[in-house]
Order: sequence, then structure tokens, then C-alpha cells
Amino acid sequence: MASWIEDYALLSNMRSGPLVSRTGSVDWWCAPRFDSPAMFASLLGTPDNGRWLLAPSCAVDEDGEVDLDRQGVTDVERFYAENTFVLHTVWTTETGTVRVTDFMPLLSRTALIRRVEGLTGEVEIFQDVRLRFNFGASVPWLSRFDVEESDESGEHTEGVLVGMAGPDAVVFRGEPLPEADEDRSKRRHTGTFTVAAGQTKDFSLTWFPSHSTPPEAMDVNETLTSTLSQWQEWSGLYDPAASETKLAEHAQVKRAPTEAERAAELTVTQDAREDIIHRSLLVVRGLMHQATGGLIASDTTSLPEVLGGDRTWDHRLSWPRDAALALEVMLDHGHDREAAQLRNWLLRAVAGDVDHPSNVYGLDGSVVGRERLVDLPGYERARPVREGNTAGSQYQADVAGHVLVVFERLRRRGVQEDHLSWPLQQGLLRAVVANYEDKDQGVWEMRGEPQHYTYTRVMMWAALQAGVDAVRIHGLPGDVETWEEHRDQLAHEIWTNGYDPEAGSFVQYYGSTAVDASLLQLPKVGFVAYDDERMLGTVARIQKELTDRSGLLHRYRNLPELTDLDDVEAFASSIGQDGFAGQAAPSVSATLQLVDQLARCERVEEAVKLLDTVLGTANELGLLSTTYSTSERRATGNFPQSESHLNLIRVLDTLEVVQGRRAAQS
Repeated sequence: MASWIEDYALLSNMRSGPLVSRTGSVDWWCAPRFDSPAMFASLLGTPDNGRWLLAPSCAVDEDGEVDLDRQGVTDVERFYAENTFVLHTVWTTETGTVRVTDFMPLLSRTALIRRVEGLTGEVEIFQDVRLRFNFGASVPWLSRFDVEESDESGEHTEGVLVGMAGPDAVVFRGEPLPEADEDRSKRRHTGTFTVAAGQTKDFSLTWFPSHSTPPEAMDVNETLTSTLSQWQEWSGLYDPAASETKLAEHAQVKRAPTEAERAAELTVTQDAREDIIHRSLLVVRGLMHQATGGLIASDTTSLPEVLGGDRTWDHRLSWPRDAALALEVMLDHGHDREAAQLRNWLLRAVAGDVDHPSNVYGLDGSVVGRERLVDLPGYERARPVREGNTAGSQYQADVAGHVLVVFERLRRRGVQEDHLSWPLQQGLLRAVVANYEDKDQGVWEMRGEPQHYTYTRVMMWAALQAGVDAVRIHGLPGDVETWEEHRDQLAHEIWTNGYDPEAGSFVQYYGSTAVDASLLQLPKVGFVAYDDERMLGTVARIQKELTDRSGLLHRYRNLPELTDLDDVEAFASSIGQDGFAGQAAPSVSATLQLVDQLARCERVEEAVKLLDTVLGTANELGLLSTTYSTSERRATGNFPQSESHLNLIRVLDTLEVVQGRRAAQS
């Protein structure tokens, strides 16, 4: 059985991302790319769907499962080497202590290295390798070879395992090699070895195309040193604080903080803030493809947003709205190269069909094909397991807005347009005008009838405003009169149909009386001020109607008659506006957007308290999921999620500026 979602750690070589459980099992690994079929898929099934376990024998039961409560295990601690994706897991047992170091070399090859070091006493280690391809469907043919290798001690013979099936192949190195199970039906390789204090055992698994020869062995010491250095060098580019200029859209603070607010501001210290931002930036960088610049929403597919439910999605794809936000965040914090990659990825993606930009693309900017159902049991029996995402076939009218707004912000930072960028933006503006009357499925990818969603209409307004600014402020050519005409029509329409004066708030879509979390985004594009009475009324309704008892925020109320969002059993069989039964779990990212709104409106005490609640959903490594079940007190949804970490960085930047202003005033 797979571990809890929050018990996993992400590794990355910026092309693929294995997940390692607290119990020492690599339960998820898509190679050679994030969006490849999984080679280890026990996360969505059983160990027989593929895994690689390294753990003290005393922690392993007769079925090969790790039980941390078994006699002999006294403690397990894990942590990343500072500002890296090099994971250390320290096992303390009754006979001794060992450290397992897991990492992916930042090389052209796709490899995972696992080093076992004896720290004290002696510890017997159990190893279980179950190699699978294509989401566990293909069991490779394994052969053992003795090959001549050379190292500092000279030439020697090393045994390797080579497995292949169709286009995929792997080579496994390490001494001792695990042996094929005597029960051939188990289709696994297992073994034990003992590590004493001062001893080291290295193991590696490298993917390669089956038509090629296996890559040569790596010098693990040299590779580990290089990997640590490269990650830390990247983190060293960090620009430590968002400046006033970067957050110029903040409303001015009109009063000094209260004593309670001063106390609240101490909750996240400066050192803790920078540690959290460093880790979140690393997560975003780790989920960006090194070559294409495509940012995946998450490392996984089909982890359920409601445990046991069917809200399962493939998030190993790239959403333009995430790329636009990541572009700004990377630029704000000194990572210009990544910002340039994201900019260029956006251009290549929308260039595929500028008249009909998609809301989701492949890692390389390609059109997402049909969704395929994968024959796996699912995480804790949650099905279906999906490869691909049908959201790519939906019309979502906000896409052009995200692209055009971020390019306008780049222009304001002095980034010049090139021969490709402005013509493509003009094409997007023509598409906004051409599709002006069309309804869409909304940012939440609703499966019901299309609507005029207030948020997406505002993003269309923002796209046109960005086009107008490009001409009026920056002197670029364009049909500015048409854009101004449609912009003004949209503004009138939104205030007429997207705002309910009786309720004193914006509404989810025209004709609705409900609110949703997307409305928190309206001030971010300048449609309304953060502290405008009408926005404050919207925030009040969102807090009252969409938060659970812990304060975490639901994206929307799926069923109007569902009055208690904490009652997970209520209307569990009733189909709601998103096409699914019941209510989805609270969203980590949406909650952080609420924190940001509160902070910008001087409600710092509330903001910091809610931020603490969100940080409490992260695991000890600082990784955030997509959603969180308050009733189960467990992370849910795909993991880790880039949008959650991007919004966390934004919130901490906002609080830095707001608290800095308050300190100056007091």
C-alpha cells in the first residue's frame, strides 16, 4: 500500500521527478520525462506495479512492507541538503544508524542514485527492486552481465542488471546486486546486505533507450559533489526580497499596526521566510523541464482530491496561467534564465493556434491529445487513473489574458518585444475580439453548461487593456481603437452582470448569485482595487461561504444546497456544477490567494494566521499538495503542486512589503 501523500519527497533532474516515501520506497518515477509512462507506479497501485525499496531489514515485514512501528526501529528522520534536491534519510535502529542519500545527477542521462552509509554500529538493509514500464503493465526482461569497470583502484569486474521492454531499458548497478526471487511469479529482485559504521554502498538505476548501449558507470562521489554544487549555485542567484517597485500595485497602508498585528508578524521570521521561498523556488525549478522550459502543474497523475473519489486528474502537463505566474516569480527573485525560458515557452505554445489558444499544453508546448484511462488500482482505490487531460479540449477564455498581462508587465520592466512576441500577442487580441460573445467552461474546468464566468470576462478585459497599454504607453502598432471599444464594453458588462449590488459582491458567473475563489484574482489585473468596498464585500462572502472550519478555502460550492462544507458525506451522491458528486476538498492555492488579499488590505493578523494554517498542511520538507482534507488531516490531490508553491512565494513577498511599511510607520 502506498504511503500518505505528504510522506513523499520529490527528487529532480529538471526532466523527471521520482517520489521517495518516508519508508525508503521509490513509488513513483516517470522516465525519461515528467509526462512519460511511469516506470515505478506503486503510488497508484501495489508494490507489484513497480518500486525500489531500501530500508533496514528490521522495519520490513514478511510481505516486504515497511512498518515503522516494528521492534528494532527507533527513529526515522529525513531532510534535504541545504537548497538542493539531495535527500537524506537517517534510520536509527537498535543495532546502529544508517543514512540513505537519494538524488538525481544533473547530467544528460536519466539516473537515480541511492547511497547507504553506516554511521554507527551495524544495520542490515533489505532491498526490493520491481522494475516495470508503461505504468506497471510491462515487465522487462532482465539479464545479468559482468562488465569491466575502472575507478581509482584500477580495473575490476562489476555485475550489472539490464532490463528492457520495447523502447525502454534500464541498467542497475551496485554491490551486492539483488537476486531474482525464487518464486518467479513475484517478478522482483531482492537481497540483504550489512553496513557498518564508516562503510558505504552505492546503487544506481539509469534509464536509456533500448536501442542504445547502457551508459557507463558514474563516479558517485564526484557526481554527488557536482549535484550539490549545481543546485546550491542556482539557489545562490536568489534575490532576497521583493522590492516596493515589484509590488507597486499594493494599496498604501494608512495606519500603524496594532500590538496584536505586531505579534502576528513575528510568526514567520525572516530566516524562515527565506527558507520557505528557497524551497518553493526549488520546487518550481524542479518541475520545469530543463530543455523546453515547460512547467508541469504537478509531478503526479490521479492522486484524488477527495480520498476514495473520482476527482483524479493528470497534472503532468503545462498550464499557461502557471507559466505566466512563474515567469514573474522567477524574474522577481533573480532567476532571469528561467524567466526567459518560461517566456519563450508561452510564445511557442500559443503559436500552435493563436486563434484558439489552449488552457493546457504538453511540456514542449504541443497540443494535448486524448485522455487515456490506465489500468491501475488507483491511490487508495481512487479511480480512474488518467494519462492526459480532457481539459485541453475545453474553451477557457482567460488564457489570452494571462499571456498578455505578463508580457505587459515585462514591457514595464524594460523587456523589449521581438519579431515573434508582439505579432503573436496581436493574434491573441484578435482572438479575444472574435470570441467576444462566447461562453466558456471557466478556470475550474467545469463539465456543465458553458457560462459567462466573471473571472474569465475580467481576464478578457485585462488582455484588451494590455493591448491598449502596448500601443498608448509603449508605442507598439495595433488596432487600439477596436481594443478600447471592446474593453469598455466588457467593463460595462461585468459591472452590470458580474456584480450583484444587492449582495454587495461579484458573482461566479452571469445570472448566478454564488461566489467562487477565482474572484480573488480581480484586483491582481487592475480591474478593481484590493480595498474597494465591492471587492471587500466579495471577500467577506468568500470567507463566509467557501471556507471550512480550519479556514482553508474551497474553490467553489459545487451544490447550492450544500451549506456545511465540512460535512463530507452531505450530498455525496448528488452531481454538482463541476459534473461530479459531492464537494471537492479545500484548495491550498486558493487559500493562499485569500491570504494575499487579506495582507494587501491591512488585515495582517488574519493573513498570518491563515498562512500558518496553510504551512501546517506542508510536510516536514516544505512540500505542498493541491488540496487538503481537513476532516482526514491529510494532503490530497496531485503532489507537489507548482501553483501552491508559486502562490506561497507571492504571499511571503506581499507580507514582506506590508510588514516593512508598517515597521517604518511605527
